[in-house]
Amino acid sequence: MADAKKIAKLLLKKYPDPEIALNFSNPLELLVATILSARCTDARVNEITKNLFKKYRKAEDYARADIKSFEAEIKPAGFYKNKAKMIIECCKKIVRDYNGKVPDTLEALTTLPGVGRKTANAVLGSAFGKQAIAVDTHVLRVSNRLGIARSGNPDIIEQELVRQVPGSKLTAFNLALILHGRETCTALKPKCHGCVLYKECEWQEKI
Repeated sequence: MADAKKIAKLLLKKYPDPEIALNFSNPLELLVATILSARCTDARVNEITKNLFKKYRKAEDYARADIKSFEAEIKPAGFYKNKAKMIIECCKKIVRDYNGKVPDTLEALTTLPGVGRKTANAVLGSAFGKQAIAVDTHVLRVSNRLGIARSGNPDIIEQELVRQVPGSKLTAFNLALILHGRETCTALKPKCHGCVLYKECEWQEKI
């Protein structure tokens, strides 16, 4: 298996201060944006939330939202009926069980409707400043190509990366891995030539 610690060091040298691409100013905004981002580009989500976050400022606002109106407001994100239902139900539970505040533990976050480990870890890492690995499509693809994970299961990949990468670097490494997947190790026509991880990468199809 490839040397994850060395890969993390090289990647964080290239991306010393990686940040999540979704715009937010508090945990609730990131939670909503992350739910909206499923099968949708971050750029489009940011366009939607530009106005959405002005109207909905608290969990109570989402909890009281008219479902049809809310669906129309988030329609460009795709799968808007399902996402609207999840966000409203999620915020109802936050109001009911957590006094209107987004909880800051994985266990509590994953009890919220529409919130799995990926969304929960994204919120923990970028909104609460905790160390976490959120396995999205980029992390899944890149970690397998590099050889620091050998699975198509996001939960197993999360465990593998947590086991190998220094605990204090997990969130930064996670975000850097996503950036690397978007900019260099793309799904189609990856830019292997000149990649800072070329020597460490175990992908047999690298060029």
